[in-house]
Amino acid sequence: MRKIAIYGKGGIGKSTTTQNTVAGLAEMGKKVMVVGCDPKADSTRLLLGGLAQRSVLDTLREEGEEVDLADIRRGGFGGTWCVESGGPEPGVGCAGRGIITSINMLESLGAYEASEKLDYAFYDVLGDVVCGGFAMPIRDGKAEEIYIVCSGEMMAMYAANNICKGIRKYAESGTVRLGGLICNSRNVDNEKEMIQELAKMIGTQMIYFVPRDNDVQRAEINRKTVIEWNPEAPQAQHYRNLAQAIDGNQMFVVPNPLAIEQLEQLLLDFGLLAA
Repeated sequence: MRKIAIYGKGGIGKSTTTQNTVAGLAEMGKKVMVVGCDPKADSTRLLLGGLAQRSVLDTLREEGEEVDLADIRRGGFGGTWCVESGGPEPGVGCAGRGIITSINMLESLGAYEASEKLDYAFYDVLGDVVCGGFAMPIRDGKAEEIYIVCSGEMMAMYAANNICKGIRKYAESGTVRLGGLICNSRNVDNEKEMIQELAKMIGTQMIYFVPRDNDVQRAEINRKTVIEWNPEAPQAQHYRNLAQAIDGNQMFVVPNPLAIEQLEQLLLDFGLLAA
């Protein structure tokens, strides 16, 4: 089983990218479980047809410690399994603890056992590596492959670079590695070339460039992945291509994060090309 975590700046499109990629893997016949690591509990919405799934923490609060796997895991598009960690009430407690609790409970209930025959476990992780809880998938070896969703915007690149610092730290004592950057396009000037150069400087690859297309929003309005909503749409093929790129990926590295001055120079260089 391959264990993958998707990181990136808040609002960059991690959940959308993850779910559409998972739909592509499911279409290929892969058995995938998605674990949403976000208090908003919106990491599996498109795979579940918009169904509001009760989170692990909500289940524990309402039913106590005696829960079954069926209480916290639901079946989604293409035979996927969907879990939402959830979080504390707004303004109370640490959301990172929800990730720790959820993953530990999934392990104790046998969600990762060989009998499940999972090909992939995906962790859709909130925002940047900001605390131990959110870093848990890479800190404790729950995820071994990291893909960072970014764009050609400065703060998205800054977050990607910061995440590389976390990966490098935990790679020193574990098996976690960076599998590549996924550029979720924002139509920035020279965006594809800039992210390719960023990846090269970090020591990784841009594993795929996902063009901006309003079909993604149209599918979301219909509470579906693009592949389910309109299998013939060009954007659906892009997500299939991304799924195939991840499935066939063999480039896993310990990244070399950049200094902030290098990031700013990269933006300046490619911005001047557009001037």
